[in-house]
Amino acid sequence: MMSDTAAAPTSAPTGPRPASPAPVRTDPAEPDSRRWLILAVVALAQLMVVLDATIVNIALPSAQHALHFSNIERQWVVTAYALAFGSLLLLGGRLTDLIGRKATFITGLLGFAGASAAGGAASSFGMLVVARACQGAFGALLAPAALSLLTVTFAGTKDRGKAFGVFGAIAGAGGAVGLLLGGVLTQYLDWRWCLYVNLIFAAIACAGAIVLLRRQPAGPRPRLDLPGLVAEAAGMFCVVYGFSNAASDGWRSPATWGFLAAGVASLAAFGYLESKARQPLLPLRIVLDRNRAAAYLSILITGAGMFGIFLFLTYYLQETLGYSPVTTGVAFLPMVGAVMLCANVANIVLLPRIGPKFVVASGMLAAAVGLAWLTRIGVHSSYVTTVLPPLLLASAGLGFVMSPSMNTGTAGVAPSDAGVASAVVNTGQQVGGSIGTSLLNTMAASAATSYLASHLTPRLLIDGRAASRGTTGGRPVEMHVLVQLAQVHSYTVAFWWASGLFLVGAVVAAVLFRRGR
Repeated sequence: MMSDTAAAPTSAPTGPRPASPAPVRTDPAEPDSRRWLILAVVALAQLMVVLDATIVNIALPSAQHALHFSNIERQWVVTAYALAFGSLLLLGGRLTDLIGRKATFITGLLGFAGASAAGGAASSFGMLVVARACQGAFGALLAPAALSLLTVTFAGTKDRGKAFGVFGAIAGAGGAVGLLLGGVLTQYLDWRWCLYVNLIFAAIACAGAIVLLRRQPAGPRPRLDLPGLVAEAAGMFCVVYGFSNAASDGWRSPATWGFLAAGVASLAAFGYLESKARQPLLPLRIVLDRNRAAAYLSILITGAGMFGIFLFLTYYLQETLGYSPVTTGVAFLPMVGAVMLCANVANIVLLPRIGPKFVVASGMLAAAVGLAWLTRIGVHSSYVTTVLPPLLLASAGLGFVMSPSMNTGTAGVAPSDAGVASAVVNTGQQVGGSIGTSLLNTMAASAATSYLASHLTPRLLIDGRAASRGTTGGRPVEMHVLVQLAQVHSYTVAFWWASGLFLVGAVVAAVLFRRGR
């Protein structure tokens, strides 16, 4: 018997023979043989951007002493970076699609390195703030280009899960790496090296990009959506600035709610403009996909919740347990390992089999339980028995959330939209971090104030001895002990709020993500 695949016509058709169409290639293109080297270059650039959000925090006290700026001014070293980064991310993503991934990536690297050099050489507070703002602006070019390169390089390959596992692990654990590196550089060299170190990262990544990346084929160059760009940049600026003001001025301040209201109005106008634009800055087809929308929300919530782990656990280890900056960084190393392991397991093993719904929801739940467990810390707690186990559980949760969400948030987009989809991923993480900063800082400060007020007795205040004595549990204590107790109480309140954020994230993931792969 002859098989169907072997059968052939026994006679040629009569009449003129039509020209045969060119064969259509249906199998995916061969994967780039250099894709793992490209991943290393992209991952190094992403690490530089992510760790810069925390490495400078370690250097701030030394920088403040050297440049003589106040505690009120100090927040601008962090805020300037966040404002520029968050406001310009969508522009960076669209420029990646318009002028090419390679050109945008290298421009972002060189600009970020130049701004870092200027910040390291800063001789005044103003120079440092301007340099940080420039870092944020070039980071807004670099971050979407990096994720876009990863998306396109591994598109249609069986290695996509592995690549996003590595990339997501860096996004989740890069902050902890920044704490360690910042501690080492500040303690053994100088705070300026927390900025100069970016020159090393950028030089290696730039050399690799020049050698490995191919120029994006020229195609139609649509016009930039200027009205949408203005509305988006204004909206993101107002939202990030409003949340930054909440941390310092409180939620009732006009500088907080006024800017937040203006930001919401601007973003609403941005959505309307994008629905009408012929060549929108953010094509709505990207965010209206159910799985991608769920991924973006998951990344935003995780960005807000992660702040509780990094900032308040750093404060606790240094100010309460008396750890040095280097020892604090080492204490976060198990977190790095847990995030990297679980990110790869989630992306390579679980995501292809069961899809993002269960993976992301369970990761959110694990992070929520880990942060709730961290509320058991005390003034004299042991790191090994009280801090490490919940830190590992929360880190495992982060690994299960970040990589699958980044993978899903960029899956299924056309190459021409890869840059802007990548920008939305980074925007979610950046805005989430700003929300976490203001929300958790405000709750922690309020908790500390309330604790002190409730444990200072009227008699001690009348006698003028409030600076030296207080009470807790009905027993008198020295004031410095009471302050430590108030600090620990504020950290536990922040951990409870962060745990609540992750619980909300678990519900969002369980409801919005589609079932199946």
